[in-house]
Amino acid sequence: MWDERYREPGYAYGSNPNDFLASVADRIPQGPVLCLAEGEGRNGVFLASRGHAVTAVDGSAVGLEKARALAAERQVSLRTVHADLAEYAIEPGAWAGIVSIWCHLPAALRVPVHRGVVAGLRPGGVLILEAYTPAQLAHGTGGPKVPDLLYGLEQLKQDFAGLAFEHAVELERDIHEGKYHAGQSAVVQILARKPG
Repeated sequence: MWDERYREPGYAYGSNPNDFLASVADRIPQGPVLCLAEGEGRNGVFLASRGHAVTAVDGSAVGLEKARALAAERQVSLRTVHADLAEYAIEPGAWAGIVSIWCHLPAALRVPVHRGVVAGLRPGGVLILEAYTPAQLAHGTGGPKVPDLLYGLEQLKQDFAGLAFEHAVELERDIHEGKYHAGQSAVVQILARKPG
């Protein structure tokens, strides 16, 4: 499904970064950043332009090809890894930042990946996450149509136990990212830091 979407002309979610990420990117310490489910590369390329060594992981080879093209166009370096998150091991203690923008996983995979995020951050490292909540099903303006793939704040606080939450909210906001995210949306946003 993702290869098919990313084969369409242009960028499915635009080529600019997610605006929540852009608004808090200065809170990521200097150092390497891991972008999960990075797709066509807009967030990773943005972070690379800010001086981070970015690794972009995605299950779609087509999406990552476009990510490399976007990085070349913007004259930044981006490391891409073609992997299913069910098999990808997040290196413990390695990352100054881990970014999860619209990375919607089924519960059986969500919990181990999110625990891997906590372990993967360096002391002082930052998680930035934005995802759709179950209330998004009433909007139909983007995101999964399956309740199991949508996240609530309390559930995420459990997943990321051990991090200090500096920003953690559920809210409704207007999102315009390409043709697949368009309009009023119900989201959860987290910025959390690993103590130490």
